[in-house]
Amino acid sequence: MDQNILSSYDPSTGEILGELPKGTLTGIEEIVKKARVAGKQWKNFSADDRLRTIQNAYSAAEPSVNKLAELLSREMGKDIRRSFSEVQGTIWGGPYMATSALEALRSKNIEGATIEYGPLGIAAIISPWNYPLAMANNLLIPALMAGNSVIWKPSEETPLIAQAFFDIINKSFPKDVLQIVHGDGEQGKMLVESDVNLIGFTGSQATGKDIMARAASSLKRLIMELGGNDPLIVMKDANIESAARFAVASSFENSGQMCIATERIYVDESVAHEFERLVVTIAHQYKAAPWNLDDANIGPITNKKQHTHIVDHIKDAVEKGSRILLGGPDQSAPFIMPTVLADMTPDMRIEQEETFGPVVCISSYTTIEEAIDRANHSNYGLGAVVFGNTGVQEVADQLEAGMIGVNQGVGGGGDAPWVGAKQSGFGFHGSPEGHRQFAQVRVVSR
Repeated sequence: MDQNILSSYDPSTGEILGELPKGTLTGIEEIVKKARVAGKQWKNFSADDRLRTIQNAYSAAEPSVNKLAELLSREMGKDIRRSFSEVQGTIWGGPYMATSALEALRSKNIEGATIEYGPLGIAAIISPWNYPLAMANNLLIPALMAGNSVIWKPSEETPLIAQAFFDIINKSFPKDVLQIVHGDGEQGKMLVESDVNLIGFTGSQATGKDIMARAASSLKRLIMELGGNDPLIVMKDANIESAARFAVASSFENSGQMCIATERIYVDESVAHEFERLVVTIAHQYKAAPWNLDDANIGPITNKKQHTHIVDHIKDAVEKGSRILLGGPDQSAPFIMPTVLADMTPDMRIEQEETFGPVVCISSYTTIEEAIDRANHSNYGLGAVVFGNTGVQEVADQLEAGMIGVNQGVGGGGDAPWVGAKQSGFGFHGSPEGHRQFAQVRVVSR
């Protein structure tokens, strides 16, 4: 196998879908030099001209929605409906986010001075495979709108969909303002250590810590979202059916390969039996199958390493006393059948670590204080949800997470920030405050 070639596989069949050359140290250094030159031109564009450029770029992608969606499904594995939604949302969301960033990055006059938001220089964007366009978009747009030139390194698991999207939108940008580098962790390290000024990253805690260490010597700006192990608390007076439907939908969405998936559920013991019954009934409606089957709603796990990780979590839970209500550890790659586990305990890996698979994990509690303590007993803090009635807001106020859902999922809407607490985030994106993190703030006194 040629170590300089990146191969992309269909996770359902193992078929090679295509190959791309990996970046080299010399090649990345040259790309950075080109980005530096291009940035001098791009930063002199007015904010309105940058907005128009992005609008034109994303409009050019609209005729390719179906083609891009199919490629996304083939390469990542999610069903075609979800792929279409991601592609369409990316194309529509890009100009919307750019407009929001335009307003956030306008100069502001205060008494005796002007606050300006200008480019930092070169932004390196390292994006994940689970939402290969949507997650990249959240970082690409504010970086470009702030006047930075951008080097995008998509995940090695989904390079083809990234390249296809890049090829379309890049035609609208001035030469070398937006460039792409392919590869795995080695190319990511080269990019982080190169002469860039900002690193926007979405991925694992371990990789995020490595990026911090490599970026420290030159004090690069970091904006990182580092996954989650999101808890759900179900109080005794909650709408149990609504809570059960949310639990299954959140745990199984995108085959569980979602940073804000519900991974740990704590339900009041007085309603635990009914909650478990409803969860199993709802989970039975899900089917793991290839993306092109009409009734598929849980696609394949994107790679063997992740499949093994999920199975190991299930095995560990069962060995430590978890009851299997549906599915279980007997799982053949590349799929994980819908799985529901009860009697989760704190010593299980599935409670302590991010599983990132279609598994519903349930534990009952006696007091709400116990549920809150277990929900907060994690170094992750991306999202948390509570379903209930009396005292539900007081419970929500005690949850340690960047995004809280009360009787609904997290994430807000419109211009709400996408932000994690504890080790789930370093900086954040979205919202006017998030957009400004991609810019250099200058105070000009007059």
